[in-house]
Amino acid sequence: MAEKSCSSASSCSKESCEGCPSANNNNPQSFLEELNIYSEIGHVIGVVSGKGGVGKSMVTASLANLLAAQGYRVGIMDADITGPSIPRMYGLNGPAMADDQGMYPVLTKNDIKVMSINLLMPDPEAPVIWRGPVLAGVVKQFWTDVIWGELDYLLVDLPPGTGDVPLTVFQSIPVDGIVIVTSPQDLVKLIVKKAYNMAATMKIPVLGMIENYSYLKCPDCGKEIPVFGESKIDAVAEELGALVLGKVPIDPKVAQAADAGAFDEVKNPHLDKAVQALRVLDVR
Repeated sequence: MAEKSCSSASSCSKESCEGCPSANNNNPQSFLEELNIYSEIGHVIGVVSGKGGVGKSMVTASLANLLAAQGYRVGIMDADITGPSIPRMYGLNGPAMADDQGMYPVLTKNDIKVMSINLLMPDPEAPVIWRGPVLAGVVKQFWTDVIWGELDYLLVDLPPGTGDVPLTVFQSIPVDGIVIVTSPQDLVKLIVKKAYNMAATMKIPVLGMIENYSYLKCPDCGKEIPVFGESKIDAVAEELGALVLGKVPIDPKVAQAADAGAFDEVKNPHLDKAVQALRVLDVR
């Protein structure tokens, strides 16, 4: 039997094959980037969604607030480069400081370190019209060039879908696990499965799922009204073998705090179980 060789052997040379995964199948190439030398991060958690508009950034910031309130040192990497919202939610303005050692995140009123493209651009309302490779490069710089200092948790607010940026994060940053955010709409099963299967393909643990906009609680009678339809997250989670980490209702006060740049005041008890799942990582 002929010995298996690289499919491009006819065009390869010794020099061009160096680093090729086919050259040594027992030692696959790693794409992980080196963390900034002035940073030390305990756990990296990705917050993902299969589609936009499910409140992923709100969930990210709520988790960060709860962790910070419990005494953890927390950072948020706003990796949604074309649709950044974290700085506005916390009332943060740039430009972020930088020197020869790197870039410095901006601190919220409740001591959460934040880095976002909106903190680097002269005009935060200017559109980011960049192609995938450029977006991916910026996300890598948020890991290699930002001086995060000592953090217990870095939450990465990823753009929706399964495109270049989520792929770059999963390949370039040592993500300990992801939380999938969804809503009760009919497409939830398909959308969640896409995010779940991408994580499985990249061998990233799924810590659990959070359903946002789960219901609206009537301020008069207390009845829970399923504005976007009946919850489907329990059935989807059971099928995938995933945990349900929270069902978050529609709360106008949370939206008002975000619009006012006062999200540091938000405490979301509906995510206590999700925070507990993140704290479990500390005792492993």
